[in-house]
Amino acid sequence: MGKTVSPTRLWKRAWSGRARQTALMVPVATAVVLGAAGLVLGGGARPPLLTSAGIALFAAVATFVVFSMTAAAPVPGHLDGTTLGDGEEAHDEDLTGVRDPDFLALGLGGTNMMAMLWSVAMGRRVVGVEMRGDPSLGVHWNIREDLYHHFGLIDQMMLDRYGPDGVPKRQDGKPFLLAECFYHPDTAAGAVAADEVVTGFLDSHLGEESHISGIIHHTEFIDDRWHNGEPQRIVTVVQSALPPTEHDPSKIGRSMVDVLDGPSTFQAGASEVLILQRRYLEAIEEMDRERGLERPRVRLFTSHRVVTPSDDGGMLAWFRRDEGFVPRSDGRKGIRIEKIRELDYKGKFKRVRVPGTKVIDLGVPELFMIAQGFDSGDATRLGFRQQPVKVDHQDGRGPVVAQADYLAGLLEVLVDGRLRRRIASEFDKEGNEYWVRQIAVGHQDDPEVGWILVQVPDFKTFDPILAGLVPEGTDKDTPEYFAAYQFLLRDYYLEQVSHIVEIPKKDLEKVQMPYGPKLFSLIEQVGDDALIAANGVVAGDSFGNGHFLTSGGAITGMVGHGARVLRYWEARAAGVAHETAVRTLADGIKEDTEGWLHVSAQEFSQAVPINFGAERIEKISAASGKSTMERATTIDATRRHRHSLAPLDYSDWRRLVIRSGRTYAEPLPPLSQVHPALRDRMPAAAEPVMADAEFATAGGA
Repeated sequence: MGKTVSPTRLWKRAWSGRARQTALMVPVATAVVLGAAGLVLGGGARPPLLTSAGIALFAAVATFVVFSMTAAAPVPGHLDGTTLGDGEEAHDEDLTGVRDPDFLALGLGGTNMMAMLWSVAMGRRVVGVEMRGDPSLGVHWNIREDLYHHFGLIDQMMLDRYGPDGVPKRQDGKPFLLAECFYHPDTAAGAVAADEVVTGFLDSHLGEESHISGIIHHTEFIDDRWHNGEPQRIVTVVQSALPPTEHDPSKIGRSMVDVLDGPSTFQAGASEVLILQRRYLEAIEEMDRERGLERPRVRLFTSHRVVTPSDDGGMLAWFRRDEGFVPRSDGRKGIRIEKIRELDYKGKFKRVRVPGTKVIDLGVPELFMIAQGFDSGDATRLGFRQQPVKVDHQDGRGPVVAQADYLAGLLEVLVDGRLRRRIASEFDKEGNEYWVRQIAVGHQDDPEVGWILVQVPDFKTFDPILAGLVPEGTDKDTPEYFAAYQFLLRDYYLEQVSHIVEIPKKDLEKVQMPYGPKLFSLIEQVGDDALIAANGVVAGDSFGNGHFLTSGGAITGMVGHGARVLRYWEARAAGVAHETAVRTLADGIKEDTEGWLHVSAQEFSQAVPINFGAERIEKISAASGKSTMERATTIDATRRHRHSLAPLDYSDWRRLVIRSGRTYAEPLPPLSQVHPALRDRMPAAAEPVMADAEFATAGGA
């Protein structure tokens, strides 16, 4: 026998959802207005008004009854014995040492975790808040050597301040040193996960110590732009940077222009770098809690967010909302967080507060930093806004929004320890030339890492109707239309990939592809001021972003913005007032981001990549016969049309749809000296380019 539903529960069921609230409130409001008018007015107007009010009220009651009957009701208890287990959600959280931290990180990406590491190394107490659990970013980064030097100095400062017993240990008992886990000349690279290094798994089971990064052994630039109306190929092979053997403290604090314009030394999976940082912070938290410290150095909340007003849009939401940012009279912000659960709801990620959990008051931190990636909702709530960055392409149109579209994919191809860039000419129907850029990023001795990004020319639409794959008038929402659209994306992507890796397209079609190709848009944006509260700043991509082909976001955030927090604590230790120190911090964040924007501007229209160095750029220019100041054609309208065909879904970055196939575990074929457009006419006309010859150039016109 089922339970009797209480009136309160019946009301909640009928009132759930914005649409239902609106449907109920409209007839109720109508009844009130008509009834009031009928009571105020006299004469012949009163009866019809009161009658109409009664009809509206009846409609509201009928709607309520229908909604309460159709709303989801609980299954009778005798059918389902499900209960909440003894997991973490069933208990109050341990809140030891969470109030009024020295530093509060909102978002646990690379920027904020480096800031936390610097803060702890300076003797400060930190709290980190992240809503996505463990890092899951699947891309691969090209990393400047500066990050290694930063890790090394953090290791040194931790040992100097806390001694060997105050520094975390790896699970195999060895000291947990960030720099050694990232790279050491005496340990091995390869298909290595950060957790395997941190736990000592590879050493204890295979007798081989490892590190998470790989060395870039091959740096190559292919210029396939046409010259004087003919295809031409110029290949430049650059001597790769040698990795450091020990950390150099003098590298800390270099200008971001100098950092980004220098060569990349390492390659590593983004998630592996982030997991390394996270495990180090977790180890500090665990050791301090095991010691029973009342003020542990680190506290982490990895399924939490700043309290967010209900997003159901209901009319009662305003009355029951909680505020996550609590204003203080002196301009500082107190911060309250909530535990959440992430749901994949009808193809979209949705986050809701875990039922039965309480709001956690973190008090007022001395300094908090928001670094949550693009379009931070928390920063927006505090009044922060970004503006699109404009670049002058010297084509007579003046500054236009810096925007480009790319197809990204992960192929199981042995790109190896290689950074290969390509620029090529594409032509529209009117013969206008457009330049497109491509990049292939691998990992030393790992055949499953072949991240290849391909720029899409502005004129290309991927329209199945224009391509003749579906009849005119086909609905864009039909499976036939979407399948044809996906086919066009993949076909173009593999064709371009074949030109940069020298593997025939027919062979690439058989290679396993764990991700993509996915179309995404890059638009540079930046804020005016990183200071958003008397005790708060915005950093990382949340403040601004340049071009990603440089891995500039990761480096600007971890090497630039993260170290700015070190300078903040150094200033505070020297007696500088908080107001002055935080102003300097905000200005430094903006300076670093503007440096990134400065060096990445040429990626939108000029040919040469930014991190090859001035001398190498001049040699590339001399070999190609094109000036470094020469610009490409750009347009905007077609790009918007392409987006309207199938809107970009940013959650795709976290959804993997694997296209099964083989792993291409053999070395890449040698680079041909012949332009792809000429190979049918001159299939064996030139020797391949050797991959170890610095500044080797070859023409193929």
